[in-house]
Amino acid sequence: MADFTATVYQNEFLPDGGTDVHAIVTIDCSGAGTAGQTGSGAAGEIIIIDTSGSMGQSAMAAAKEAAQAALAEIVDGTYFAVISGNGAAFLAYPLVQSGPAMVPMDDGTRREAAEAISRLRSGGGTEISTWLDMAGVLFTSVPEVVQRHAILLTDGENNEPGPVLDEAIARATGFYQCDCRGVGVDWKVEEIRRIAQALLGTVDIIPSPEQMAAEFEAMMRQSMSRGVASANLRVWTPQGAQILFVRQVSPTVEDLTNRRTVVNDLTGDYPTGAWSDESRDYHVAVRLAAKAVGQEQLAARVQLAIGDEVKTQGLVKAKWSDDSEQTTRIDPQVAHYTGQTELAQAIQEGLAAKAAGNEELATTKLGRAVQLAKETGNEEATSKLRKVVDVEDEDAGTVRLKKTVEKADEMALDTASTKTTRVRKQ
Repeated sequence: MADFTATVYQNEFLPDGGTDVHAIVTIDCSGAGTAGQTGSGAAGEIIIIDTSGSMGQSAMAAAKEAAQAALAEIVDGTYFAVISGNGAAFLAYPLVQSGPAMVPMDDGTRREAAEAISRLRSGGGTEISTWLDMAGVLFTSVPEVVQRHAILLTDGENNEPGPVLDEAIARATGFYQCDCRGVGVDWKVEEIRRIAQALLGTVDIIPSPEQMAAEFEAMMRQSMSRGVASANLRVWTPQGAQILFVRQVSPTVEDLTNRRTVVNDLTGDYPTGAWSDESRDYHVAVRLAAKAVGQEQLAARVQLAIGDEVKTQGLVKAKWSDDSEQTTRIDPQVAHYTGQTELAQAIQEGLAAKAAGNEELATTKLGRAVQLAKETGNEEATSKLRKVVDVEDEDAGTVRLKKTVEKADEMALDTASTKTTRVRKQ
């Protein structure tokens, strides 16, 4: 049985006339168990392999090896399927014409699936909307599967109008989760990130084909460790309050504000997906009506709920004070994650400006990113930024764009932009 705990970090004191309350809520989960093994319903896994013509011989061979490595990590009893995707989606395994289009994993089906993968060949274009839609159809064919997860691999730009992909993403949103990986440098980070963020997954670059197998193995192992199929962050605020935003800020920055579903007039749920034994941080910001000095109010009740069952909660409070020492203090957790969120935005805006040829804006944004990475102790971001810019003054954020940059280094910086670090222990 999974156990959840909540811890709230905030400065609850507001100045006279103050209205905005910020808090970081840390949710810890332990005892999550294994996907599909906790009695809450079956788990399902779909491996989506890009088999378009751009994959070529070496990437195709590595992709097949990676898919087979992922198969080895799927726990027996888990329903699974394999999709081959190019200008359309094809069910590579199981080879069925009707009925359930996913089968339980065992030694026999694992061997059959590996053989089916070995027969895949590359050819055709890339229409990812068809891949996402087929995954939805496969999951729908097995109603007992309640925990739905896919791995998607691509190596190239999608050959569809943006709205076509967006509509497919919308159909999949809330139905299954998807971790996305791009191999090489011919795919668009922003395009694949849209899929991953909407489907509560991760996005990353696999620079070279030989790294695929280890990455697929790790992703599937992580998915199998998520014994909690689905949970919501449930936020109650008092009458008249306004929720400014709800964001996941660790391990990655993900804005959940517009994902709210109404529980009642004062309460909304925000999706968090499946859980393993892990810790996540959420930044909740609420605007209240100002009260007189000396008064206090409950600003928010932040809960972790599985279905209708609340597993844990943290209380966000507000107290009005005329003591400037109390009201001007910024909680270290709030300050840290505010900087991390700005860092992600600065990196993405800087790279977009660079791609558009606006070197002045790119230099400003990436310089600010260097400064924020230093301030928040994000060493991974600092390391990746230094492959794109020459740093003259880290504290001031003074940089120069490098004359020559490997495209893979830019893409690695882009995909890692939303990854955060936690507050350093003093």
